[in-house]
Amino acid sequence: MYTHLTQEERYHIYELRAMGKSMRQAAKELKRDHSTISREIKRNKGARGYRPHQAHSFAIERRLGCANGPRVAEQTWEAAQLSIKEKWSPEQIAGRFKLLGIGNISHETIYQRLLQDKKNGGILYTNLRCPKKRKKRYGSGRNRRGQIIERTPISERPEIVNQKS
Repeated sequence: MYTHLTQEERYHIYELRAMGKSMRQAAKELKRDHSTISREIKRNKGARGYRPHQAHSFAIERRLGCANGPRVAEQTWEAAQLSIKEKWSPEQIAGRFKLLGIGNISHETIYQRLLQDKKNGGILYTNLRCPKKRKKRYGSGRNRRGQIIERTPISERPEIVNQKS
């Protein structure tokens, strides 16, 4: 599971880089991917190079600036909730609101808020017409290519097959 870098990790990165260690060595020591360290340094360095306190401030500022939830007006979310209760899909709600100029809300923001409501014990998600899990799966750990569906393994084939000549 991915977690954001902490301020302590940023100070650790700074110390390791000051000691002359490579990004890969720093990543190994922090038990992070090397691309995470590379991205951290590239995104958060200032005019005087990478400094952990400044980097942490940049990261927090960026995180606050990209949150979609707080930018949705409360009246817009209340109208969206009413539409959900009327069995509208989040895509329909986002499109209709944009067309009528009611408010600016994306279908993904609606899904995120429904998921949050569900985690908090709410029942608003039960009004979705298609109540399946809205989660992108990046792989389940095994490769599914080249497999025959409902195949019978050789060990379970009938004995008559072995008598063929």
